[in-house]
Amino acid sequence: MRVCIIAEGSYPYMTGGVSGWIHSLMTNLPDHEFIIYTIGAQAGQRGKFKYTLPPNVVEVRETFLDESLDEHGGRRRLRLSAGEKEALRSLIGGGHTDWEGVFALFRSERFRHAADLLMSEDYFDVLTGLCRETYSQIPFTEMIWTVRSMILPLFLSVRRDIPEADLYHSVSTGYAGVVGALAKHLYGKPFLLTEHGIYSREREEEIIKADWVKGYFKDLWIEYFYRLSGCAYAYADKVVTLFGRNREIEIELGCRPDKIAIIPNGVDVRAYEQAARRTGGDRTAVRIGAIVRVVPIKDIKTMIHSFALVRQRMPETELYIMGPTDEDREYYGECLQLIESLQVEGVVFTGEVNVREYLERMDLILLSSISEGMPLAILEAMASAKPVVATDVGSCRELLLGRGDDIGPAGEVVPVMHYDRMAEAIVRLCANRKLREQMGSNGLKRVRMHYTHERFIDGYRRLYASFGEGK
Repeated sequence: MRVCIIAEGSYPYMTGGVSGWIHSLMTNLPDHEFIIYTIGAQAGQRGKFKYTLPPNVVEVRETFLDESLDEHGGRRRLRLSAGEKEALRSLIGGGHTDWEGVFALFRSERFRHAADLLMSEDYFDVLTGLCRETYSQIPFTEMIWTVRSMILPLFLSVRRDIPEADLYHSVSTGYAGVVGALAKHLYGKPFLLTEHGIYSREREEEIIKADWVKGYFKDLWIEYFYRLSGCAYAYADKVVTLFGRNREIEIELGCRPDKIAIIPNGVDVRAYEQAARRTGGDRTAVRIGAIVRVVPIKDIKTMIHSFALVRQRMPETELYIMGPTDEDREYYGECLQLIESLQVEGVVFTGEVNVREYLERMDLILLSSISEGMPLAILEAMASAKPVVATDVGSCRELLLGRGDDIGPAGEVVPVMHYDRMAEAIVRLCANRKLREQMGSNGLKRVRMHYTHERFIDGYRRLYASFGEGK
């Protein structure tokens, strides 16, 4: 079977997380051919793959959202039908979105460029009507540019040619989810959606904190991303999530319960056997590790604040932040400035490393994210018999504290952004080697029982086969 994997902001330009998940899935299902339809942020990423593609990847299609900035055109006398106007209004104005109408409008051959639509008189009429009804106090020029920045990336994504396949598999909602829905609309082939984190909730958190979105436009942006997710839920034949709480949220957001299946992530426990055998030995310094990309959603600043408090009480502790620092260079610079201003020593940014080798040297793993799905970093720590202190996001509580398996805690869970609470948990574990070893042992038992790589791959093998049988 030929499967088109639709990824946004991940594979093959980023390592770890969802990217690692995609690579593992394709590598371990060699009987299927894969096409990668990838949506990246910047055209400068073109061809700069962080992975050697498996031999069963037959094609890569690259689309970049910043290419929408090059969409030019003049004011052409293009008229929209009443149905097209209503479809456009449903996209930007709320209520039930007519996605078939949106697809037909955005893919119309009448438009050579996005500007042909966005500079048309009928488009301005729709926007003017929306402002009168809902945003009468907002400057119209600001509304024009805000809606334009919302529509352009979607317009570009929808107009790109989508390769034909037997199954379309989006690994998030958002633009990737809409492309998957469009593929089903165009070709009538099944559409599978896997949601690691809840994309719309993550975008909401980012927009609430964002300085580039003015207060009165935040709701407009947030509702827009929820509409994109609603499109994916509506068109998907099956929605796979990683744990029970995510399923509950998807139902709250309008996904039909009968569509949702749970297939947890998994880790190859055998690959971490050496790390699981290694302990700190007789050294006094406790080494804390964080397997993480240095980006805002991972909240490295809270991690640094927390470690500063730990160092005050336990000066020999060390923090190794293991992961790429080049995804958001500005944020990385802010983290370095924070370390300098706090005058905290013992923090090492390793960059990309062999995580398994570094896990052998660690005593404790730390995760400070403000949003997660089922973090591979925690599964790797558990397979290495290392205890974890993590924020209460995604499936972290379920992974570390269990869900009725009577194994015992594999670490501690603390509130998001509470660096003082995080520091207290770290100090407790740093001061008690026996407790660290017991929690590490619990984590290894739990990952062997529930979260093996074999169970993860077998779940998708069976799911793909069910779509093949339907064909």
